Amino acid sequence: MTAQDGGAGGLAALLDRLYAIPARIPDWFIQLFARVAIAPLFFISGRAKVTGLTVTDSTVFLFEHEFGLPMPVVAAHLAALAENILPILLVLGFATRLSALALFVMTIVIQFVYPGGFWNHHVLWFFLLLFIMARGPGCISLDHLIAKKYRS
Repeated sequence: MTAQDGGAGGLAALLDRLYAIPARIPDWFIQLFARVAIAPLFFISGRAKVTGLTVTDSTVFLFEHEFGLPMPVVAAHLAALAENILPILLVLGFATRLSALALFVMTIVIQFVYPGGFWNHHVLWFFLLLFIMARGPGCISLDHLIAKKYRS
């Protein structure tokens, strides 16, 4: 064995050890992180749409004139409600997959309104929400506690 072979083997072993570090991150942590990472994006947007419990006139105006959605008053109220409630459910891990699905559908609508945002933001939102739908909330969630109680 030459010094060159040992060097390459040493580098391969070092890379193997480095690559193994992320593999040791627990699934529950990644699931919790995904839920907590995506929630504020929608929650902050939802808070901007309301004053107290009332949808602002400017929000209705945007839905009517800028977004061009049908039934703008209904759409503004539904968007505000979804963006204020669903992120909280995600963080708590309650009805997690349904909440992620609803926000995924909302992101599709947002993509049609702002098609230029796909590679800037929306692709990341899609990925995080799809990950949550596919993997579920993890063991640090109300969904997990409820399932554990009723499976026993």
